Amino acid sequence: MKILFVCLGNICRSATADEIMRTLLKKKGLDKTIEIDSAGTSSYHRGDLPDERMRIHASRRGYNLTHLSRPVCTDDFYNFDMILGMDDRIIDTLKDMAPDIETKKKIARMTDYCRTKIVDYVPDPYYGGAQGFENVIDILEDACQGLLESIQDDLNKQCL
Repeated sequence: MKILFVCLGNICRSATADEIMRTLLKKKGLDKTIEIDSAGTSSYHRGDLPDERMRIHASRRGYNLTHLSRPVCTDDFYNFDMILGMDDRIIDTLKDMAPDIETKKKIARMTDYCRTKIVDYVPDPYYGGAQGFENVIDILEDACQGLLESIQDDLNKQCL
């Protein structure tokens, strides 16, 4: 299985989701079974490390954000099984970019996997303060855990 996390610039939300999910998969021994990547709908930050503020906040929780930003490309729609957008604007852009109806079906909202947080989207912390980055990490930890549980449920059903 391959999962792609997407936000606008791929320097805050999707890069953080990428690392949180990698960490969870590694703890469960699923890091060889499930591939993770992230991208942005904009190419403005192509090749950049995640936002320094996000790296600082994430490192306080044990995450090391090293992903280099890249834009979403057409091949992503064919190469990934799930494409998870961080907000409705990103999801609309992804649907516009999807090359066909089948690939459009792979697009979903990241917050649909939240277990305890009641939120419709992952807010962009770029223009906010420290609390915005902490809030994004809180939401993504919850959503990634919910995503992992959903994947494990699917894997268990396949084994039955």
